[in-house]
Amino acid sequence: MTGPRHDPDLIRPYVRTGGRVRPSRDVRLETVVIAASGGTETLAPDARRVMRLFGGGGRGGLAVADIAAALELPPSTVRILVSALMDSGHLTSPVPVEEGRPGLDLLQEVLRGLRELV
Repeated sequence: MTGPRHDPDLIRPYVRTGGRVRPSRDVRLETVVIAASGGTETLAPDARRVMRLFGGGGRGGLAVADIAAALELPPSTVRILVSALMDSGHLTSPVPVEEGRPGLDLLQEVLRGLRELV
């Protein structure tokens, strides 16, 4: 026997998220986040991996889907990790999620316009 395998894919998602099964805020795959401030020494390994993607703050925003792809982690797990990093102040979203959504009236107007085109 050669010893234990250290394959990151063998770690269950609930272990990566500290037992959390849902994000604490409405973080979607298209949500763009940017690095804020704060040291990463006390963060869990996967949270540090997320923060390393921002390369010292010089990089712009990343979508949650892009983070999941870069780290090769399930998107649901990354949503929870990003949510926790936002709660701790390590990540922030340039536009609050609720403010970035169009109103229902605007969506209905767009739908009417699309129907007229068909």
